[in-house]
Amino acid sequence: MAGSLDGKTALVTGGGSGIGRAASLAYAKEGARVVVADVNVEGGEETVQMIKEAGGEAILVHADVSKPEDTQAMVDQAVEAFGSLDCAFNNAGIGGGRDRLLTADYLEEDWDRVISINLKGVWLCMKAEIPQMLKQGGGAIVNTASIAGLVGLTGTIAYVAAKHGVTGLTKAAAMEYAKSGIRVNSVCPGYIHTPLVQRTFDANEGYEERVAARHPIGRLGEPEEIAQAVVWLSSDAASFVTGHNMPVDGGYMAQ
Repeated sequence: MAGSLDGKTALVTGGGSGIGRAASLAYAKEGARVVVADVNVEGGEETVQMIKEAGGEAILVHADVSKPEDTQAMVDQAVEAFGSLDCAFNNAGIGGGRDRLLTADYLEEDWDRVISINLKGVWLCMKAEIPQMLKQGGGAIVNTASIAGLVGLTGTIAYVAAKHGVTGLTKAAAMEYAKSGIRVNSVCPGYIHTPLVQRTFDANEGYEERVAARHPIGRLGEPEEIAQAVVWLSSDAASFVTGHNMPVDGGYMAQ
C-alpha cells in the first residue's frame, strides 16, 4: 500500500527525541526519505537506526539551527543524499530558560538563547529551505509553534514571545510563497509527553496533574499525535491548507 509521501524527502530538525523523533518515524512510515537534523548526535543516530530497522531510508545531519551555516548545510546534505527537499518540519527548540521568572526578572542571557533557537532558528531554516523548494517548483513546510504562540502564559516570557513569532513567520511566509507552490503551516501543541516537558514535571511535584487538568480532554498529548498532524500538513491531503497555525492540544484553545 502506497504511503502519502512516497518518493519525497523530509527534513526534521530536533529529530533526535520527542516530537521530532515521532515525526521522523511517521514521515518514514508514509514512504519519505528522512533527514534527521539535531545537535544531539546520539539521539539522532537512534532515530535513524529506528527508521532503518523499520525498512526506511534516513541520514543524520548534525545541525545547530541558530547557525546559518548549519541550516544551509543540512539542506545541501538532504539534496546531495536524496536529490530533493519536499517537506521540512522545523521543530528544534528549547524550553524557556529559568521558568517561573516574570518579565522584569527574566535574564537577558536566557532571552537571547531562547529567541535565537526557537524563533531565529525557524527563520534560518526557512531561509535555507525555501530557495531549494522554489527550484523544485514547490514543497511543504511545517513549523513547531505552541499554544504559547496563541495565548499568553506567565513565567516563560521568551518562550511565549518566540512561539508567537513562529506563528507570525508562518503566516507571512505562507502569503509570500503560496503562488509558488510552497505551503507553510505550523502545529501548536498543548502539553506533550516529551523529555523537555518531563524535566519540568520532575522538578515540580504535582505539576503534571495540574497541567493535564487544563486540557478538556483530561490528559497530556503524545508525540505521535503531533506527528500525525505534521504528516497530514506535509501531504497532498492538505493541498489547500497554508498559513494555518493548527492547535493540537486536547481542546486547550477551545476554552
